[in-house]
Amino acid sequence: MAKTDSTPTTEAQEDDAAGARLSTAPAEDRGQAVPGSFGGVRRPGALGALAWTGREIFGWLRWFWRQLTSMRVALILLLLLSLATIPGSLIPQTSVDSVKADTWKEAHKTLTPVYEKLQLFHVYSSVWFSAIYILLFVSLIGCIVPRTWQFVGQLRGRPPKAPRHLDRLPAYATWRTDADPDEVLAAARRTLRRKRFRTVAADDSVASEKGYLREAGNLLFHVSLIVMLVAFASAQLWKYEGGKLVVEGDKFSNTLTQYDDFKSGSLFNADDLPPFGFELKGFTGTYERTGPQKGTPRDYRAHISYWEGADGTPRDTTIKVNEPLEVGGSKVYLQGHGYAPRVTVRDGQGTVVYQGAVASLPLDNNITETTVIKVPDYWDKNGKKGQVGFRGNFVPTLDLRTGRMASVFPALDNPVLILTAYKGDLGIDSGLPQSVYKLDTKRMKQFMEGDRPFARALKPGETMTLPDGAGSLKFDGISTWATFQISHKPGDMPALAGAVAALIGVAGSLFIQRRRVWVRAVRGADGRTVVELAGLGRSESAKVPEELYDLAVALQSEAPPVVEEEPDGTTSSGESSDESSGEGSDESSGKGSGKSSAKSEEEKAVETAEERAVEKPAEANADATAEEPTRPAEPTDPSEGARA
Repeated sequence: MAKTDSTPTTEAQEDDAAGARLSTAPAEDRGQAVPGSFGGVRRPGALGALAWTGREIFGWLRWFWRQLTSMRVALILLLLLSLATIPGSLIPQTSVDSVKADTWKEAHKTLTPVYEKLQLFHVYSSVWFSAIYILLFVSLIGCIVPRTWQFVGQLRGRPPKAPRHLDRLPAYATWRTDADPDEVLAAARRTLRRKRFRTVAADDSVASEKGYLREAGNLLFHVSLIVMLVAFASAQLWKYEGGKLVVEGDKFSNTLTQYDDFKSGSLFNADDLPPFGFELKGFTGTYERTGPQKGTPRDYRAHISYWEGADGTPRDTTIKVNEPLEVGGSKVYLQGHGYAPRVTVRDGQGTVVYQGAVASLPLDNNITETTVIKVPDYWDKNGKKGQVGFRGNFVPTLDLRTGRMASVFPALDNPVLILTAYKGDLGIDSGLPQSVYKLDTKRMKQFMEGDRPFARALKPGETMTLPDGAGSLKFDGISTWATFQISHKPGDMPALAGAVAALIGVAGSLFIQRRRVWVRAVRGADGRTVVELAGLGRSESAKVPEELYDLAVALQSEAPPVVEEEPDGTTSSGESSDESSGEGSDESSGKGSGKSSAKSEEEKAVETAEERAVEKPAEANADATAEEPTRPAEPTDPSEGARA
């Protein structure tokens, strides 16, 4: 029984071995097939596992690259980049306005830790924004490289030959002429070249194509996006910008120590600051005085004298809002304006210990300003050294009828300086930095007048005397100040060029239509030349019928159509071709003949239409260079003898 069972198995094995020796197919790899992997069959052993792992890694990398360089992913990344800029517009950015960002953090202490972890206070330098930016950059490059090679191949290519059945194309025209076929084709080639078609002549036809710049527009758009991304990146890496408050009569030099605040890119070097400077000569500001917009600024002008280089010649100019000064590759913008009261402070010995203009910071739109004066070197009437500080408000236009010590108009209509005084330790000797616009009164004592805090409201020219012979302060007059932002972004012009080029590329890809036109001229059975014209748009192009009509009209000047005669002796228009022979004929007979001819032509047209309807679409597409007609044939030539 065992022998009987083993016999078929042995014979099957021998047959398989013999078949394997006779087969020319490659031997199958022995191993384990891993479902859903790129590595295929995993052969046993360390080398098999290593080979499978390599194929798996390479397969995943290739899949990731194909996904990244696809149009779908590029559009998704563009959308994500647009959405990522929203937090940067709504949340104060530390790199733009650190004071505003700190104020926001103080007002939203619950959200601040969350926003800091998400890097929402410096969005444009965050990890997630940079990741989107870099992925979009790589995706665009991956899209451009293969499309560039395809475009080069299209430029080197030639229009395809004319299909056999030109009358199946969307735009078609034909007529018969006595001109020679070679003359018709030569005229067609000259006409098409004048219309900037690329032409190729065959045995009995001329093929032409136009609109290659459509793909050039697409490539220009993608390249422009890369230029803009590079420009934005360079602007962030090599930029610098800073702010400076300049009082009327003071000067500014473009050095790091002169800035009130300064920010720069990670690759910027302070030694690369261009040498230039300017002096604020004066400031002019006008405001709306009546109506609902009372107090609104109408014109801000900073009159300056600037120079470029260490020994540059000073030149006078005016800086306006949104009209910056361009010097040394940087732009100087006018940011704000205010007033600086000029004061003279004397100590208890009568010595002038402080004299000059004090820049005051605005508190509201009517330029009510907070004023701080610090006097570190001061001697009282007994000769004891100390420190004195003044704090108060400067009001350009004071109206006591409001009951408030606040300005009612930003112009200098009724300027008043309201101050109180403190003595003690200003805290400037501790070595800790402090703002010149704030007075720390923790270690100071306010001057008192009886049981009330000492304070005075001064007009220009008036003096206030401190209690107990501690000194005095005179309000000498008013100067103006202006804040400027000095900015240098090396990628501005490339970004502008990229934006303009992107618009040109989009316009080209939308308005340039690629289309093909064929002209065929062959000798007919009657010895006359049959001229056929056909056009096909490779995209939704409404220009093909019009261009074919213009080409037919231009070509008929050198290949005029002939008037064809019908078998009954009438022309194609239904009139007699021989007037002398028609004079003695029977009228009723002539009418019957005309009806019979018309009926015959109608039957022929119906039969032709039925024959075309039963043909397969695939054959029609193959004859029409694999492009399906998108519109029915229309008459493109109204001249006599032409048909469409």
